[in-house]
Amino acid sequence: MGVLVCCDCFFYRKSKTKPNGKKAPAEEKKHYMDPEYTKVRVMDFDLKDLVALPTKEIDLNEWLASNTTTFFNLINLQYSTISEFCTGDTCQAMTACNTIYYWYDERGKKTKCTAPQYVDLVMTFVQKLVTDEDIFPTKYGKDFPNSFESLVKKVCRYLFHVLAHIYWAHFKETVALELQGHLNTLYAHFIVFVREFNLVEPKETCIMDDLSEVLCAPLPPHSHNHVTER
Repeated sequence: MGVLVCCDCFFYRKSKTKPNGKKAPAEEKKHYMDPEYTKVRVMDFDLKDLVALPTKEIDLNEWLASNTTTFFNLINLQYSTISEFCTGDTCQAMTACNTIYYWYDERGKKTKCTAPQYVDLVMTFVQKLVTDEDIFPTKYGKDFPNSFESLVKKVCRYLFHVLAHIYWAHFKETVALELQGHLNTLYAHFIVFVREFNLVEPKETCIMDDLSEVLCAPLPPHSHNHVTER
């Protein structure tokens, strides 16, 4: 399974969740919406074409599995670039915009976690899924389970939480590392993908709609901003 990736330099991390929104303190200025930053991308391709199912011969579940696994790896790696700044002291709750996310275990018990705890739970949960041959089969002829689509939706919802937290709490560090182009491209690619296959409810992603509309809009001709990032 393969798909074009947006980022190319990072490390690895691990991570379990069900989201819940609750009002957080008043919003701060959204630095990530500054045109100086939103115009920075590392792409010159049409994301709509990139995420579309290539041919009718390609199995939809295979395509979802390939892309979901790729996004898991890339978002995991993107988070690792700022993980040293995301601590129990700096991020005492898993926040994004005006939302606090709580973790729900398999029995439905609600727990408020620090952001690094929440991300670790997410990544552990997703890692376990994508490496389970009974859920994400890699051998030819092996069927996907009936629950596959619902699990992909759950994974994508959790990954969105991680991306939203990076923008909300760690965008300054991302800019300091000169990785905003990678983050913007990854975010836009992910949002176009989940919209294409209706994998995340609009009510879940609406907290970042302003950014999504800017980043998912096609760039004008000859304005692609190629950046070299470390």
